[in-house]
Amino acid sequence: MNKENYIIRVVTIDDYDAIFELWNASEQSRRALNPVDDTREGIDRYLKRNPNTCFAAVMDGKIIGVILTGHDGRRAIVHHMCVHPDYRRMGIAGRLVSEAEEALKAEGIQKIFGLVFKDNDTANDFWESQGYSLRTNLNYRNKSLNERIPAGE
Repeated sequence: MNKENYIIRVVTIDDYDAIFELWNASEQSRRALNPVDDTREGIDRYLKRNPNTCFAAVMDGKIIGVILTGHDGRRAIVHHMCVHPDYRRMGIAGRLVSEAEEALKAEGIQKIFGLVFKDNDTANDFWESQGYSLRTNLNYRNKSLNERIPAGE
């Protein structure tokens, strides 16, 4: 499989079904989903707020990777990043991150953060390789405003 046979493009809501299928192809991605924000309506709302900072890797018409990044005008967050298990180790994740970072810079964003499960060694190693440092001086606080979304551990 030639790793140059894919393109990176902006995500649209028309991609939702393919992206949801991709997220469900990996246990680590599946466990990061929630029943409100990751529905078609939730992703549509997210993409309307962040129309230029979310990207898909597409090969032969199939979405094989995706990154959803957004910002509040000050800081950006990587909300979801996933590459299908069959297409890993091809540089796709790094290209998705690079595209998102460039789009965020173009919107004046100077700092990005992301959340990774502590036990996801592969993802933690990847983000470290991309220059994302581990912050140990902060506590991540979480409160769910919707009973359908778990508060987390």
